[in-house]
Amino acid sequence: MMERKLQFDFLATQRVIQKIGQIDQFKGEWKLLAKDENRYLKELRKIATIQSIGSSTRIEGSSLTDAEIASLIKNMKVSKLESRDEQEVVGYFETLETILDQYETIDLSISNIHGLHKLLLKYSSKDHRHWGKYKELTNKVVATYPDGTTRVIFNTTEPFLVEKEMTELLEWTNKGFSGDEIHPLIVIAAFVYEFLSIHPYQDGNGRLSRLLTNLLLLKYGYKFVLYVSLENDIENRKKEYYQALMEGQKDRYKDSENMVQWVQFFLNGLSGMIQKLELKLKEYKNIGGYLNGRQKQILNFIRENQPVKTSDIAQKMTDFNLETIKKDLQYLVRELEIDKLGNNRARVYIARKDK
Repeated sequence: MMERKLQFDFLATQRVIQKIGQIDQFKGEWKLLAKDENRYLKELRKIATIQSIGSSTRIEGSSLTDAEIASLIKNMKVSKLESRDEQEVVGYFETLETILDQYETIDLSISNIHGLHKLLLKYSSKDHRHWGKYKELTNKVVATYPDGTTRVIFNTTEPFLVEKEMTELLEWTNKGFSGDEIHPLIVIAAFVYEFLSIHPYQDGNGRLSRLLTNLLLLKYGYKFVLYVSLENDIENRKKEYYQALMEGQKDRYKDSENMVQWVQFFLNGLSGMIQKLELKLKEYKNIGGYLNGRQKQILNFIRENQPVKTSDIAQKMTDFNLETIKKDLQYLVRELEIDKLGNNRARVYIARKDK
């Protein structure tokens, strides 16, 4: 049944193949690029986390800005989470952090999805009665716009069918991941489309769908999503997001139901995220990263005269004292700009070839 929804025409198939090729190429490049996480990548990761929390909760109607969210998390006191926006933000933060830290050990199972849903709604007091439990009442996918207005996008699976459809979805998804007939990105896109179509919980489905997307992308090696926000991309393309869902949903439960537009939306999003990340890395490289003028001077000297000893630098740069030079060399090693070879008096420094 799922395979039928993935029947694309020739042109759509070519576009999908091309996008997957581009994404997988960057996936391989990123594996080498981020082998050792430097200070800049750590900063990107922090920014991406805040953007993810802000965007995902705003899509559902929250009004908190990224700056307000960063401040809330920095000064977080659970006992003082008075507004629903604050409760949702902290719940999303803790669930996202759990996924980022433990994705390798979190399997895609009903019990784990229930557990993540419970964690997501942990601080929302009005949701305690149904956290981690399938819905008992009919619900709809509703778009919330900046002016506060809402629009029903589509109806979802009836409560009495949820358990059956979720069981079938997880069986299909895990089978897809274990085989080699369907590319993992297509499996992930299809899973998210079906999860949103079922809308298995009374509340929190949209947020949980984006958390599960991050989980699956990380599990299958697309680790660049740690450094650029998936949720922020969706917020910026919110109209396309709902249109892609509606296009498939208009034929829900019919033989003509097709998720081609959703799959293309999903892959275009990953492609756009890669472009953003490449641009950030280019800007970082152009400005010399986090190096001050003295550190750049030392790095240039090493590049032009390598291998060099600490004493070589001290003799050339007499304005800098020896202890400062030693600290700068340690910093350049930590930032993966240079490598040190040998020990004690025989130690020399060389610039990294991949820089």
